[in-house]
Amino acid sequence: MAKSLRRIALIVAVATALSKVAGLVRQQVIAAAFGVGAAYDAYNYAYVLPGFLLILLGGINGPFHSAMVSVLARRPRAEGAHVLAAINTLVGVGLIGVTIVLVLAADPLIRLVGPALAPDIHANAVIQLRWMAPMALFAGLIGLGFGALNAADEFWLPSVSPLLSSVAVIAGLGILWWQVGPAIAAPDQAMLGGAVLAGSTLLGAVLQWLIQLPALARQGLGQLRLVWDWRHEGVREVLQVMGPATLSSGMLQINVFTDLFFASGILGAAAGLGYAGLLVQTPLGLLSNALLVPLLPVFARLTAPQDRPELIGRIRQGLMLSTASMLPLGALFVALAGPIVALVYQRGAFNGGATALVTGLLMAYGVGMPAYLGRDVIVRVFYALGDGTTPFRFSMAGIGLNVVFDWTLVGGPTPWGLQLPALNFGAPGLVLATVAVNLITCLGLLLALQKRLGGLPLRVWGRDSLQLLAAAIAAGLVAWGLSLAVDWPATLVGRLFETSVCGAVGLVVYGALASAIGVPEARQLTADLRRRLLALLPGAR
Repeated sequence: MAKSLRRIALIVAVATALSKVAGLVRQQVIAAAFGVGAAYDAYNYAYVLPGFLLILLGGINGPFHSAMVSVLARRPRAEGAHVLAAINTLVGVGLIGVTIVLVLAADPLIRLVGPALAPDIHANAVIQLRWMAPMALFAGLIGLGFGALNAADEFWLPSVSPLLSSVAVIAGLGILWWQVGPAIAAPDQAMLGGAVLAGSTLLGAVLQWLIQLPALARQGLGQLRLVWDWRHEGVREVLQVMGPATLSSGMLQINVFTDLFFASGILGAAAGLGYAGLLVQTPLGLLSNALLVPLLPVFARLTAPQDRPELIGRIRQGLMLSTASMLPLGALFVALAGPIVALVYQRGAFNGGATALVTGLLMAYGVGMPAYLGRDVIVRVFYALGDGTTPFRFSMAGIGLNVVFDWTLVGGPTPWGLQLPALNFGAPGLVLATVAVNLITCLGLLLALQKRLGGLPLRVWGRDSLQLLAAAIAAGLVAWGLSLAVDWPATLVGRLFETSVCGAVGLVVYGALASAIGVPEARQLTADLRRRLLALLPGAR
């Protein structure tokens, strides 16, 4: 099983890396074309609902994907095809209705998520939302299909498919640049730029759905027909997991709406959140898919009482590997945020002011990176146990906490001015609020899981995590000090050397300290990386 998990993790990691690199290039193209101007600011508001549905319903490790894997992994292929067709029918009908609502109610929906938007940005966002409304339907079909493919042990295609979305956007903006040239960032071109950005995003979602159809047919799961059978045991089981899981994940996305609500009064904040979020999601998505995709079917097959010790061991493996990998990345994001943002984005319409804005946001995101992935691991265990209600309850509590933290950390805005000006952290305050909510809900879910399983060695897990945190802080300080000590050239090559050298030195320090500490998962991770690096050297054995 260990070899199989490593093979699956490698497949998922490579495929996800390709899609994440494409996503990073897409964001660089957007940054060079629009900077933090009106077209991309409007896009971030228009994308809230379609993007929320694409991530929620169509994302790998999302509730639709997780529900399908949890149920179909234990059922024969022929029965799985019937269950998939029935769920596709039920979900498709509902999401067609959602698409119609998004088109008809685009104006009030944009006003809801961005009440303080300038009139031109509001009008641009409304048009973009109507372009992207059909993504609601395709998001559900994508998530269900890719969940069925993972349950059939096909992992490459679902993990690499987001690459198509990035290619569609890059191609769309390339054609627009060919037509209008440098004027692409001009205010009078903002409406056209927004329409092309939204239309190419929709095209990417359509391509993601189309590419899965041959693979589903090859696995005997491709039934493009209407099946009205919600009484089937497998269909009911999928719905029992999918319903609460969708609500739970949806509650998390409501935090995004809350952030944008408060960001609408901060110039460029929505665009900055988008740029910083992409930098975080690139490694986070890669590690999340590589870790969770192979572990979810394992969790689902270890739910019997006699398998409880092995399940606890796998939970420890998932949590400690996520902690050991995310802590150093978060530390490096805090230490090297400025050089990273300048290297990736600072060109074209993306100027020094935009770099300063996104740098602060990236530092705030770096503080909370371990909680993002750790929470996902725990939630997937609840899903495997057939419990989507517990994560939903914690997500509901998280919404209230996020509103309070958002309001507090941007200074307590009211119609009469800021009530807490000393706590006004600006746009980074919105990220810090999300970090606080994720930490609280992660700890709460872990305690709930301990009660559900009749005990977990949390004291040992906590001790090991604190030791890894100390190693990560030391690595971040070393990388930060090296960045300040050397007068790095303010050029593309200079920034590349700065981030590469300082980051590599920081990781070496972390690897040495983590290995010395004696945490088994950290030693395993360090040994695997060392072995792979040595294999790349000429003549190495």
